[in-house]
Parts: sequence; structure tokens; C-alpha cells
Amino acid sequence: MSDVETGTVTTKVPARLDRLPWSRWHWMIIIGLGTVWILDGLEVTIIGNLSAQLAKEGSGLAITQAQVAGTAAALYVAGACVGALFFGWLTDRFGRKKLFIITMVVYLVATAATAFSFSAWWFFLFRFLTGFGIGGEYAAINSAIDELIPSRHRGRIDVVINGSYWLGAAGGALLTVPLLNDLPVNIGWRVAFGLGVVLGLGILLVRRHVPESPRWLFIHGRGREAEELVDGIEERVETEKGERLSEPSSSMTIHQRRSIGFGQIAHTMVARYPKRTVLGFSLFIGQAFLYNAITFGYAQILSTFFKIDTNTGYFFAVIAVGNFLGPLLLGHLFDTVGRVPMISGTYIGSGVLLLGTAWLFNQGVLTAVTLTACWCVVLFFASAGASAAYLTVSEIFPMETRAMAIAFFYAIGTLVGGVAGPLIFSHLVESGKPGDTALAFAIGAVLMIAAGLVEVFLGVKAEGKSLEDIAEPLTSASAKNSTAAA
Repeated sequence: MSDVETGTVTTKVPARLDRLPWSRWHWMIIIGLGTVWILDGLEVTIIGNLSAQLAKEGSGLAITQAQVAGTAAALYVAGACVGALFFGWLTDRFGRKKLFIITMVVYLVATAATAFSFSAWWFFLFRFLTGFGIGGEYAAINSAIDELIPSRHRGRIDVVINGSYWLGAAGGALLTVPLLNDLPVNIGWRVAFGLGVVLGLGILLVRRHVPESPRWLFIHGRGREAEELVDGIEERVETEKGERLSEPSSSMTIHQRRSIGFGQIAHTMVARYPKRTVLGFSLFIGQAFLYNAITFGYAQILSTFFKIDTNTGYFFAVIAVGNFLGPLLLGHLFDTVGRVPMISGTYIGSGVLLLGTAWLFNQGVLTAVTLTACWCVVLFFASAGASAAYLTVSEIFPMETRAMAIAFFYAIGTLVGGVAGPLIFSHLVESGKPGDTALAFAIGAVLMIAAGLVEVFLGVKAEGKSLEDIAEPLTSASAKNSTAAA
């Protein structure tokens, strides 16, 4: 494809999508696309809770628990970062649907190969490739969901979908208990990865029916296809609701392009929206350090300080439930109370609660049960805020850069927090000193509080607004020659 204009078109596609009432069609989008976070939660939690099992003699792998919780975890996250950038660029260039099919296939193949690991290097390689596929999912899926869900529902739907990661985490945590206790040491962990493949195949079957984003189509020179697609969606909704949809009055004029140059994407993020770029970095770095460190390292804490090796899944399931309840119960407030007060409140609140947990842990007054309870409360708020980070970077940049923006902030934030977090955390926990682990807690808390303060000053009031009103497309007629800053 060449980076050339293919024509000018006036369209009502964004307004038509935003005014749709909630319907079964929207549920199909959520099931086909949103359920992928359950897979990610399953993957990360299984490896965290199986770390002690994989390190046992007879597991089939010559690997230590620290290597599983540290090296393998870091490689998974590094793969996700690389995959997000690579597939994010392809998603903006070739479309959402092609890429959310390809990335799922990559995940399935890599996960199946992990189950057949026969040595540490093979295990590390396919953990990296599994992350590579999952990272691509973040860019392709979040951009597609936000472009298909009506603006008045976008906040809560995005927050809950990203929070559904913890349904997978709870399932993975509970799944590891019988696999650890009832199956041979060299079989249980292989079955766990195999079950992830089965779930992924089910999602792939549903995903075949999810359409391309009409917003992506009309900007990339396929206006007629976009109009016909929205015609079909409206017909399905009208049949379901038994009433005629009103015709929206707002429209926009687009100078169509087949692709957008990477230089223009980078210029948009750094020069046109510098404050929004700083905001994205802050939100992602804070949540990435906190979540990747704890997700990969909690089983190591239970094993090191409380001598719990085989039933860690029960403890992690409790934390996972608290994490999912946060987005589920608070999600609607991101559309009603607003983005800025909710994001800043959840980040700062969880950081303050985590500092309290660090102090109690350092004083030696917490048991495995009370520590889990503390984390459950902390992450109830942190999970809602972290889920909103993905919503934020998806909606505050122009449509042509959406997938790449998600990928960029996810990759940079996760490289800083997601790779450094597990490595630092596993090293501090391995020392066996409560003060070292409390320090890891405190680092995560300070980063969350700092990100919340950035949101207070730089946050964008995006609730209830069309994506095109929050950030005008680069190819729109009115933005064609605009140099206005955020």
C-alpha cells in the first residue's frame, strides 16, 4: 500500500455507531474480543502458581523457582512488548480483524509448544512467543472494541473487559490446585498450558464473526464497505428492538488514505499531544510495575515467608476475585462521575493502601491470610485504575494512531515496570528479609500515587464523547492543516 490519498468522503459512520442501543450484537463483540484477557490472566497466573512445581525434581525441566518467577516472567512480558509494537503497527496499517485473528493463532501455537517443553531454553523461548501473541492482542483488541462500542458505554465496557483478566487469573489459580496435588509432577503443568489452548480455540471460533472496524474502513479508502457494514448492523439491531433507528445529524469529512506513515504517527504523539503522551507513560509504568511484580511473585512470597508451596492457588484466587470486582462495581462510575476523578482516585487510593500493607508486612504482623486480605483491598481499586489506563490511551489519540498508541504505551510502560518489576521483586523476595519485600511493595505504591497525581493535572475528560470529538482524526478535513496542541 502507498501512503497516498484515495479520495474525500463525508460519512456519518461514527455517529451511527455511537447512537446504537445496546444489543446482542454488542454482546457478540464482547465475547469474541474481550474474553482474550481471560486467557492472559490464565497464562500469567498459571506460571506464577506453578513455579514451585516446575522447580521440583522430576518436573521434566532443569529450572529453579527464581528462574520461573523472574527470567521466564520477564521473557513473557518482553515478548508481549515486542508483539504489541509489531502487531500494533500492522493493526493500524492492515486492519483490526486480520490482526486479532493472527495474534490469537500465534498465542495458540506458542502455548501448545510450551506444554511440550523438554528443557529450560525451550520453555523460555515459547514463553517469549506466547507473550508476543498476547501483546499483539492488546493493540488489536482494545482499538477494535473502542471503535465498535457506543460512546456512552465505552468507559464501563472497556474497564470491565480489561478487568476480566482476573477471571482468568482466578480460574488459573484454582486450576493449579488439583493439577499440583492430583497429577504427577511432570504432567500437571503441561495439562495446565494445554487447557489454555482449548479455551483459545473456543475464542477463535467466536471471533470469526466479529467484523472489521467501520471507522478503520472509511479512513483507509473503503468507505462503501464501511457504510454497508453499518447498514447490516443497524438492520440487526432494528429487528431485535422492533423499532426504527433515528438518523444522526452529525457527519465528518475525511481525506482517505490507504496507510499512515510511521513518522506522522510519532509526530502526532510527541509533538501534537505531548501532555497526553506523558499521561499515558505515567499510568502504564505505575500499573505495570505493581501488577507484573505481584502477579508473577505472589506464590514466591507465600513459599518464602509462609512455607506454602502447593495450595497457593486458593490465596491467589481470592486476590483475583477482588481485582475483578473493582472494575465490575466501579466501571460505570468512569462514565458518570468521570475519567479524571475515578482514575486519579483509584491510583492514589490503591497506592496509599499499599504503603500501609508494606508497613504491616515489615512489622511481621501479617499472616498469609491477612496479607491476602490486604492485597485484595488494594487491588480492588488498583485494578479499576489499571484497566482505565488502556481505555485512556485508546481514546485520547487520533483513530489512525490508536492501535500503535496502545502498543507504544503498553510496551514502554511494561518494559519499565513489567520486566524490571518481576526481576527486582523476585530478587528482593528471595533474600527472605521482610524489609526487602516491603521495599518492593513501597516502590509499586509510590509509582501508583505519582501516576494518580499526573492524572489529576493532565487527565482528559472523555466520558460520553465520541472518539472523534476527543481526538480528531488526522485525515479529517478540519484537522488536515491543524497544528493545535492537546
